[in-house]
Amino acid sequence: MSLFSTRDEQFHREQKRPIANAYSLTSLLELEPAVDSCTEIFRSQLLSFADKKRPIDLGAWLQYYAFDVVGEFTFAKKLGFLQEGRDVDDMMSGIQDILVYASLCGQVPEAHKLLLGNPLMPILMPRLESWNKVLQFTLKQVNSRTSLKRDGELEKGDLENGKDMLSRWMTIHNSNPEKMSTRDVIVHLSTNVFAGSDTTAIALRAIIYFLLRNPKAMNRVIDDIDEADRLGQLSNPISYKESTSRLPYFSAVMKEAMRLHPSVGFILERHVPEGGLMVCDKHIPAGTTVGINAWVLHHDPKVFPDPEEFIPERWLDSNIEKLKEMEQSFFAFGAGSRTCVGKNISLIEIHKIIPQLLRDFTFQLHAPQEEWKTKNSWFVQQEGLVCDLIRR
Repeated sequence: MSLFSTRDEQFHREQKRPIANAYSLTSLLELEPAVDSCTEIFRSQLLSFADKKRPIDLGAWLQYYAFDVVGEFTFAKKLGFLQEGRDVDDMMSGIQDILVYASLCGQVPEAHKLLLGNPLMPILMPRLESWNKVLQFTLKQVNSRTSLKRDGELEKGDLENGKDMLSRWMTIHNSNPEKMSTRDVIVHLSTNVFAGSDTTAIALRAIIYFLLRNPKAMNRVIDDIDEADRLGQLSNPISYKESTSRLPYFSAVMKEAMRLHPSVGFILERHVPEGGLMVCDKHIPAGTTVGINAWVLHHDPKVFPDPEEFIPERWLDSNIEKLKEMEQSFFAFGAGSRTCVGKNISLIEIHKIIPQLLRDFTFQLHAPQEEWKTKNSWFVQQEGLVCDLIRR
């Protein structure tokens, strides 16, 4: 059980309490220089593509970037995706396999008892014992910083006073193992690896894609970046604070792209409690699985007029009442106590990397006549964001 999977609200509160501070914006921004170092590697790799006039699968590289940033926040180290320009240890494909399995068994839970939930399967197919690549990858990264002893405990290693999550959580564990066990540390770290790259990469791809399909919006974003640059309001690389305070139209673009293409494409499930529930004058029995799908909510014409259109201006020009209604219906990160705990990680990455890329490069779709392809296996992945690059 983890924050991601538990249905027990008390367990969720108990698990979230000791780790929440590590996900706060203040804590994460202490590691902003590490994010900048990822940006520099990414930029140098893109320069190579631009100089050689080679098209690039930008969608894949955006996920490499997201993985390496998650590595810095989680383990204080890059995971090698950007430097090597590839899917390290097949993690991206491994996560995709898990998502396909989880999405199918999520809809037909009985199937799990015959597949990975079947106690005979590890005997018949021993390799299934190691199917969870996320856990293996997490343990590999942990072991690069410290050591897992025979009794299951972690050595203190060089984790004192670190700002990354492994260091923060091991400090809690060392001071009070009952508050956070070794198992808890590993589970929280592996959840970061599993959920931290795909969802952010999906958002990054959506922003770039909708800008490329809407040249007027793209030109306005670039004009804003160039003007702020001319006035000396932007560092190199661009900081999170500068992006959020100096580039309001980009913030609207970001939100509109995530409205049109939220990362999660299935309902966010809840179970109706004892006694049942009244929703819109309809009684729903206890135990029923209910949920809200962000894609449906985000395309409600009563809340978002012309819901299929990419209109960033709606987030800037609407009156206060309408803006409040849209904000309350924006479900890209969920809502309530189960709002995505890593929301600030995504926002930092988005606000920093997209303006930086648009400042440094002109992007063009390599095959503009072709639409990208999307696949919903709980996360709505995209393929086909292949671009040509030109230095600016």
